[in-house]
Amino acid sequence: MCCLFGILDYGHTLSQRQREQMLSILAAACEARGTDATGIAYNDARALRIYKRPLPGHRMRFHLPSEARFLMGHTRMATQGSAHRNRNNHPFPGRAGGLSFALAHNGVLHNDRALRRRWKLPESSIETDSYVAVQLLERQGGLSFTDLRFMAEQVEGSFTFTVLDRSNTLSIVKGDNPFCLYHYPRKGLYLYASTEAILQQALRRMPGNFGPRQAVSVACGEILKIAADGMLTRSEFDDDANLWRPAALWGYSCAAWGRGTHMEALQSVARALGHAPEELEELAQAGFTEEELEEWLYGGLLE
Repeated sequence: MCCLFGILDYGHTLSQRQREQMLSILAAACEARGTDATGIAYNDARALRIYKRPLPGHRMRFHLPSEARFLMGHTRMATQGSAHRNRNNHPFPGRAGGLSFALAHNGVLHNDRALRRRWKLPESSIETDSYVAVQLLERQGGLSFTDLRFMAEQVEGSFTFTVLDRSNTLSIVKGDNPFCLYHYPRKGLYLYASTEAILQQALRRMPGNFGPRQAVSVACGEILKIAADGMLTRSEFDDDANLWRPAALWGYSCAAWGRGTHMEALQSVARALGHAPEELEELAQAGFTEEELEEWLYGGLLE
């Protein structure tokens, strides 16, 4: 498992120092879902920049230009491709239709090699399964809803993607993996992380008061775009046909399947944290969702 996180200061109300401090707090909180590598993407006056290192979030030092106001981040738990080869870490650079972009992924893809053969995608030194999503968007030649839908319906596995482009538009492609987005309209600010528990933990450490917040829903099978001015637009993809499931679970909805790779990953984390995997099964049978189980594992918030 990995963690997505980000800051979208579309209201231009945060100072450079505030953004750097908040980014450090978010990256450290996201270590709960991965410590092998940490990376961010942002736009400055000249280009889309990616800064990533094979380090846990708390060891990263972020120095942002004043114009970097949309910040997309990722902490990694490596499953394919050594984190010590920095090219394997997120975010990944891409270019579609003349527009530079960066992509980050939370989840595991199972058909990346088959997709490279099917669509004759170029060979790459990047070993991470997630990179095929970049190649599919490059093949499409754009980042429209149609292009993002094509990518989401081609990959098989568990996923949520974030894509930041040179125009400071963030696209969220929400599969079965968790995602939490908060909006602070008075501040002109969005904050996000892969789970609500992680985002709330980070918020408790952040200085200042951002005012009233609104939780923005992003459903499984939905694509949400946040423009540079903070405006939201939405579309959908066919989640039911293309999210990977074990054979016994075909026919379950995107929100309900939850006993395949994601549960196995949760059980692996449980072992690492000293819990018996059977505890998760018992709690799942009692009606707790996978996101609630994650919050329990990472933040002890399950009641």
